[in-house]
Amino acid sequence: MQNRIAFITGASRGIGRACALALSTAGARVVLAARQPDKLEQVASEIRAAGRDAFVAPMDLASADSIRAAFAKTAKEFGRVDILINNAAITKDGLAVRMKQADWDSVIATNLTGAFVATQQVLLGMMRERWGRIVNITSVVAEAGNAGQANYVASKAGLIGLTKSLAQEMASRNVTVNAVAPGFIDTDMTLGLGPELKERILAAIPLERLGTPDDVAAAVRFLASEEAGYITGHVLNVNGGMYM
Repeated sequence: MQNRIAFITGASRGIGRACALALSTAGARVVLAARQPDKLEQVASEIRAAGRDAFVAPMDLASADSIRAAFAKTAKEFGRVDILINNAAITKDGLAVRMKQADWDSVIATNLTGAFVATQQVLLGMMRERWGRIVNITSVVAEAGNAGQANYVASKAGLIGLTKSLAQEMASRNVTVNAVAPGFIDTDMTLGLGPELKERILAAIPLERLGTPDDVAAAVRFLASEEAGYITGHVLNVNGGMYM
């Protein structure tokens, strides 16, 4: 992965931050994208302090113009993107019977359409180079479903379909497209879980613990590596066994 250019969305915290650190440690030069430049700079400083290269590209996945601008900035700096990690996502939970269309639209726009637009920015370059890695971060709920999250589940299930279609389209150019489906990971997103709900979740996980961002980042790092060159269209579950 030495000197590969890796672009990570949602890189300011949680899984995205862990992916940025893991890919950087593996030798990649990382581009950190998210909505909050100050938090991105903190992650970038951490990476630079270890003597590695990090570049900040503020971006809002809900805006196609913002996505294009971030990739244009990256192209000016590096000339290409070799590895794309589509990680950024939002939630706006609620039962379907009462869900506002605005909440449906915003989650789909960010989690699915945003990932698609970001992917479009790198495809031609990867085809030209005849090498590329795209890893989409989906979720265990995309496969198992989850009450109260119809919009989020639909967006993450859509990412699995996008992964498999792109894998078929890009295989002849030596570009692999895979997905990682985390289970319940100990991040800001799960901080609000009450003790009772947390107990119920843990009871459903054979490994009897929440995952860590590093657990997910290790899977991402593998799929982005040379060693994973014969794997494409795959969904790698990182969920402690809660869905098999």
